[in-house]
Amino acid sequence: MEDTRTSDQLSTQANRIFMEALEIEVDEERDTFLDESCNSDEALRKEVTRLFDFQQEAEPLFQSGALTQISAVEIVNTLTENPNFFESLTESLPDDNEIGKQIGNYKLLQKIGEGGVGNVYLAQQLKPVRRQVALKIIKAGMDTKSVIARFEAERQALAMMEHPNIAHVLNAGETDTGRPFFVMELVHGEKITTYCNSHTFNIKQRLGLFIQVCHAIQHAHLKGILHRDIKPSNVLVSQIDGLPCPIVIDFGIAKVIGEDLLTDKTMQTLMESFIGTPSYMSPEQANHAQTDIDMRSDIYSLGILLYELLIGQTPFDQKQLIKHGVNEMRHILSSVDPLRPSAQLLQMTPEERTELAKQCNMDVNRLTSKLSGDLDWIVMKAIEKDRDLRYETANALAMDIEHFLNDEPVAARPPSRRYRLKKLIRRNKVVFASGTLIVMAISIGFGTASWLFLKERQAHKRAIIAEQAQSQLRMEAEDRERIAQAAYFLSQGKTAEADELVDAITLLSPSLEAESVLRTLGEWHALRGRWELAAKRFKLLLKVDIKDESWRITDDFLMAGPILIERGDQSGYEEFRQAAISRYQGTDDPVFAERTLKICLLLPADEKTMEQLRAFVPVAEKDTIGSLSDNMSLWRCTSLAMMAYRDQKYEDAIAWCEYSRSFQQFVPARIAMADIVQAMSQYKMGEEDIALRNLEFGRSTIENEFTTGLKMGEPKTGLWYDWLHACILLREAEMMIESSTNSDT
Repeated sequence: MEDTRTSDQLSTQANRIFMEALEIEVDEERDTFLDESCNSDEALRKEVTRLFDFQQEAEPLFQSGALTQISAVEIVNTLTENPNFFESLTESLPDDNEIGKQIGNYKLLQKIGEGGVGNVYLAQQLKPVRRQVALKIIKAGMDTKSVIARFEAERQALAMMEHPNIAHVLNAGETDTGRPFFVMELVHGEKITTYCNSHTFNIKQRLGLFIQVCHAIQHAHLKGILHRDIKPSNVLVSQIDGLPCPIVIDFGIAKVIGEDLLTDKTMQTLMESFIGTPSYMSPEQANHAQTDIDMRSDIYSLGILLYELLIGQTPFDQKQLIKHGVNEMRHILSSVDPLRPSAQLLQMTPEERTELAKQCNMDVNRLTSKLSGDLDWIVMKAIEKDRDLRYETANALAMDIEHFLNDEPVAARPPSRRYRLKKLIRRNKVVFASGTLIVMAISIGFGTASWLFLKERQAHKRAIIAEQAQSQLRMEAEDRERIAQAAYFLSQGKTAEADELVDAITLLSPSLEAESVLRTLGEWHALRGRWELAAKRFKLLLKVDIKDESWRITDDFLMAGPILIERGDQSGYEEFRQAAISRYQGTDDPVFAERTLKICLLLPADEKTMEQLRAFVPVAEKDTIGSLSDNMSLWRCTSLAMMAYRDQKYEDAIAWCEYSRSFQQFVPARIAMADIVQAMSQYKMGEEDIALRNLEFGRSTIENEFTTGLKMGEPKTGLWYDWLHACILLREAEMMIESSTNSDT
C-alpha cells in the first residue's frame, strides 16, 4: 500500500514514539516497545532509529552538565534545521582552562581560535628549538569516535601537503588523557577580505592574492584532498619579506578525493546536517548525500570567495540562508541564480558603493567598469550550479584571471541564447509544460536564425578569429594541465615522468607553478650535464617568469647564462644577455644591477654591450663599500671586478677583488672567481708570476669542489651555478695566461 503520510506527519509520529521509548531504561523492553509501536512500518522505524542516532551524538553534551535544560528532541529538531547548531552548542561548554598547561614540549600561552570540536592555542615550543607555534587540540568532552576521526582527518590532510600558501603541520600527538592534538606553524595574519579592505587593495592586487590561493587549493587537489570549507576566515594573509602572502588553513572537514575518509577511524556524518559553511557551499555539497562531490565543489567555494573579494558580500546572505531552514536553503543554492558581481554592485545603496570603491582604491564608475564583462563571467563560471560548466581545476580558474589581467581572451564567456533558454525552462517547468512558451521559444529561435543569416558574412570573419583565439586558449589550457600533472609527479619524486610531460609543452602563460616546475627540471638536467635539455627548460622558464619582478627570478638568469655557454651556444648567449640588459635597464636595485653585470660578463662583450652595462655600475656600487657583513655586497665586489676587467680598468678590478676578501663571509666559489679575475687583470698589467699564482689559487679551489662532479651546493660555499661561473672564467684565464707562458718557454 502506498504511504500517503507527509514528512511532517511521519516526523510527529516518530517524535512521540521516541519520547516514550526514552522513558524505558531496560534495552529489551525498549526494543519490544519499538517493535509494537512501529508495527512493521519500515519508514517509521527508520525515522525513530535516526532520532536515537542523533541522541547518541549529543550524549557527551548532556554528560558535561551544560545542556541539561534542552531535550533530546529539541536538539534533533534544531540539528535538522540549523546547520551550525551542533558547533554552537559546543561553544557553550565550560572552558577547560588549558592556559599555562604544558602538553609534551609545548606550553599553552593563550587561546587564539575556536572551532566546532577543537581549540587553537598560541603555544611556546620548549625543545628541541624554542619558537612560537599554533597548537590545536580537541575540546574537553568532545572526544567521541566521530569527532576524533574528523580531527585526525584534518591532521592527516595537512601533513600530506607542502606548499608555501598552506599552513604546515610540525608535530602531532595525544595528551596524557588521550585527547589528540597537532602543532602547526603560527600564521600571523588577517582574513583575506579584511586584509584587502584595510590595505585598500585594488582589483589587480586582490586578484593577485586570489591566484595564489588557487594554486594552494590546486596543490591540495593534486594530493587528493578536498578542502570543503573555503571562506575568508580560512585564508589568512601574512607579511613575508614585506609582501602579502595568503595562507590556507583549517582542513577540518577535508575529504580524500575518491575515498570516504582521510583516516581509518569511523567518522559519522549526521543525516540532514551540513558539512561546510552555507553561503560558500556548492549545491552538490548542500545536498543530502555528499559522497559525490569532487574538486569542482572547491572551485565553487573559490568563486564565492572571489565574489566577496570583489564586492564585499556573498551572493546569498548567510543569516538569511539559515533563517530559511535546511530545505529552503538547499532549494536556493541549487535553483536560485545569483546576480553577477556588477549587477549586485548596482543593487547596493550609493553609500555602500562609495565605501566599497574606497576600499578598492578607485572611484565607483571605474569599479563598475572593471567588474563588468570578463570579470563578471569568470566569477559566474566558477559558481555555476551545474558543476560540468564550472572550471575543471583551480589552475584553470587562476589561468583565466591571469588572462584577464594580461588583457587576453578568457575562457569564460557570456551565456548563449540556448543556455539562457535552458535556464528559463528550468525556472518555469510548469509553465513550459503547458506548451505556450515552447511555441514562443520556437518563434524566437526562427527570429534568431534569420538575424544570424543576415549577419553571416560579418560573423564568419569574427568566428575565424574567435576560433583561432579559442584554439590558442585550448593549447594553453592543455599545457597548464601538463604543468599541474608535472608538479604532482615532482611532489612524488617522479622527476623523469614530469620532464616527459613538460617536453610536450608548446604554449604557456606565466604562473608560479610553471616557474617552479621548469626551474626544478632545468636544474635537474644541468646537474647531470644535459646542457641542451637544461637550456630548453630555462628558455621556456624565462618566458614564463617575464612578469615576475622578485630577486628569485634573477637566479633563473644566473642559471640560464652559464648553461648556454656550456652548451656551446654562443649566439644564444648573445641573445640572452641582450634580453637581460633590456629587462633590467633603468633598475635602481643594487642586486638586480650586480646580477645583470655578472651574467652578461661571463664572456667578453663588444663595445655596444659594454656601453649598456656601464649604466649598471653606479647602481651596483651603491652601499657596497663599508658593508663587510653583507652577503650581497660580497657578490657585488666580484661582479664589479668582472666589469672593471672587461672595461680594461685592471687596477680597479684588482682593488675590487682584494676588497672582496675582506668580508666576514668566506664563500669559496666567490673567492675563486675573485682569484681568477685578479689573475687575468695582473697578467694584462704584465705581472705574469703573480698572475700564475692567483690562477693556481682559483683553480685548486674549483678542482677541489668538482672531485665528485657538479653538485647542487649551498649559499655558504657556492651554489652549482656559482661554481659554473667560476669554471667558465677559469677556462678563459688558462687559455690566456698558461698558453702565453708555455709559448714563451
